[in-house]
Amino acid sequence: HPQFAFCLLAVALMSCCQAAPQKADEPIAIISQESNIEPDGSYNYAYETANGIKAEETGTLKKASSPDSSDVIIARGSVSYTSPEGNLITLTYSADDENGFQPQGDHLPTPPPIPPAIQKALDYLLSLPPAKRR
Repeated sequence: HPQFAFCLLAVALMSCCQAAPQKADEPIAIISQESNIEPDGSYNYAYETANGIKAEETGTLKKASSPDSSDVIIARGSVSYTSPEGNLITLTYSADDENGFQPQGDHLPTPPPIPPAIQKALDYLLSLPPAKRR
């Protein structure tokens, strides 16, 4: 599933490019860059640019657990940059076949808390036997 890894890498790189506005005529130096791809499809990469963008990701092969499933790459990584307002933005993430893409960062919006009456009703519904949950 190198295609999955390539797509994930492309998305991460595009998000970095979009995240930090810069003058079109001013190239940004790459301070460090490393990349490694193993024959089994696992990989890791990291880079840092002169304008403060940093990213790293590791992809690990997860072998199929049954004959009707296939091997997948589990990805974990992070990217950070400085926003136009001067705040350090850091996004960490994981992506796998069970939970999909799971980003985390202080800058991401969060849902409001569930009102107590609604939470009580949800807890009650979860306590019912499966046949009565319909």
